[in-house]
Amino acid sequence: MKKFLLVTIGIVAGITVLANLGAIIGLVISAAIMYAGWHFYHRTASGFGRFCWAAVGIIGALTAIGNIPAFVGLLAVAALWYVYHKWNNREAAIPGTSDDPFDNFEREWSKLTK
Repeated sequence: MKKFLLVTIGIVAGITVLANLGAIIGLVISAAIMYAGWHFYHRTASGFGRFCWAAVGIIGALTAIGNIPAFVGLLAVAALWYVYHKWNNREAAIPGTSDDPFDNFEREWSKLTK
């Protein structure tokens, strides 16, 4: 039953991503325009240049904000990523050391006696 649910979510998310692919590409272009405006705004020394690059950045931000279907597509991409990791049973295991003081003592003692 769990695999069936993952397959269903994956199919729906995949169709959603394909349906919103153009909007996602538009969002990427808007983000690039916004970044270019921000980048050149900080590099320009003249006041008129700053005004122009700020206008470019604001236009890029407004087109990115107005691109609601792309955000739905990004949520579908996140759902596909979730399904992929749950399907393969991959857990994000972080190899860490124990905080037990006795384990730390044993580790430090073994380093000192080498």
